[in-house]
Amino acid sequence: MKYLITICLVFCCTLAIAQVQFKSGKSGFTNFLRDNTIYPQFSKDNCIQGTVNVSFKLDEKGKVYFSKISKGILSELDEEALRLVRLSSGKWQVPAGYDTTVSIIAPVKFQLSGYNCEGKSSEDIQEAIRNYQAEEGLTNSVINFYKNIDQAKPGQEIQIIAIKNQLGIDDEYLDDRIKMGLKKIKQGDKQGACEDFLFVKYMGSKKADDYLAKYCK
Repeated sequence: MKYLITICLVFCCTLAIAQVQFKSGKSGFTNFLRDNTIYPQFSKDNCIQGTVNVSFKLDEKGKVYFSKISKGILSELDEEALRLVRLSSGKWQVPAGYDTTVSIIAPVKFQLSGYNCEGKSSEDIQEAIRNYQAEEGLTNSVINFYKNIDQAKPGQEIQIIAIKNQLGIDDEYLDDRIKMGLKKIKQGDKQGACEDFLFVKYMGSKKADDYLAKYCK
């Protein structure tokens, strides 16, 4: 089983094409994405694929100083594409005189192979996307509760725990989220890792507290 990530870069002017390149060579960025992509679990399980367009800008040192989604698919795929572009910061070779206002569009194509996606109908996939979006709203309600737990009303946490059970957010799920964060630490993606550790915290768990103290001060 495997997944494929393909990418091409579209620059807003021909001058940028001639000047900017990934430090490890012409295919370096493609290889970088292949080696560092963590395909989001829900999208992988439900055969959600497609292209996310990320717009970003580089400073004179080749660091990504601005990035945003210009065309997305699903929030978890959008976030992974954005994370990868940010992770590439400092790995670009930018010559003197480069116009740092130039926007670069990176279409990141998420494609699965070996997950029996051929048997999934477009209706099944669209239904999965709708379910994800509905669950995302419930997840946000849990996050908001634990972020503001000092203001919680008596008995309110019982309802929140019921929502967590409905979403399948249990110890195993949180352990997997911590493992994902630790993998990002190894990649040098401290920001992405801390987001995972904070997610665990805002699910009402102390499992990631040591990692938050160590990496996210």
